[in-house]
Amino acid sequence: MPTIREKRVYDEATTPTPVFVAAEQGLVLARISADKVGEFGLERRCTARDVAVGADGTLALATDEATLVAPEANTEQFRETGFGPATAVGTVEGSDTAVVAADESGEISRLSIADDGAGEADWETLGTVDDVRAIDGRLVAAADGVHRVAVDSVVDAGLDDARDVAARGAPLAATGAGLYELGNGWMVARDGPYSTVATDGEQAHAVDAEGSILGREEDGGEWVELDPPTDEPIADFTYTDDAVVAATEPGSLLVDAGDGWRSRRVGVTGVAAIAAAPPTPFEK
Repeated sequence: MPTIREKRVYDEATTPTPVFVAAEQGLVLARISADKVGEFGLERRCTARDVAVGADGTLALATDEATLVAPEANTEQFRETGFGPATAVGTVEGSDTAVVAADESGEISRLSIADDGAGEADWETLGTVDDVRAIDGRLVAAADGVHRVAVDSVVDAGLDDARDVAARGAPLAATGAGLYELGNGWMVARDGPYSTVATDGEQAHAVDAEGSILGREEDGGEWVELDPPTDEPIADFTYTDDAVVAATEPGSLLVDAGDGWRSRRVGVTGVAAIAAAPPTPFEK
């Protein structure tokens, strides 16, 4: 496999945003400035199943061998947490900052995080649900519906056959029956099976079972069909301060900063998830 390292020239005033890509070859770090994908490289070789980054920079990685955590989105500080293999991982923010992970049996556990990114305590088992598909913030998507992560338990939050969730702002859920928004209970936004949903609290994106991509510009706004420059299936979305970023399963990053989509392959396949970290200075 050739090296997947490429450098581009950035404006000196630009602060790139690190975006992590979980793929079957490992974890890729790509630096994105506006709608351009700059330097990218394989940071860790593994079978990466999921990745999440908290607002404080806590980086969590689920692999088929272990669950790893690093502070400040710094892959050089990854440490194994003792959880073992995980199928999904997320970060909980607030006074109870934590990493949440699920294993193949559907068991969901929580690890409190200290200010320095190290675990304050051992993993605490919260409960078991049926076939975890995704974790975002305090929400869990599973075959038996959406669940909410509480301090010491997992609480049923409704729906069925949840395939993905987005927790920021008004929560969203992609299910086998439709795309749902949480208001006065779960309200259907679009009928039909959906596989993927994401939001930054305002703009949001979703993918249906046929691969059609929908987007909205604001919370509660109208969903419209988008036309990105690829026929590759979309695995996940994330957001920088300037753009929406989509990752395709075969390994392309699509970036739209308002002037249309740009596409760039990042040298991996089997992409499962992406997550943006807080912007960091670019070292030339």
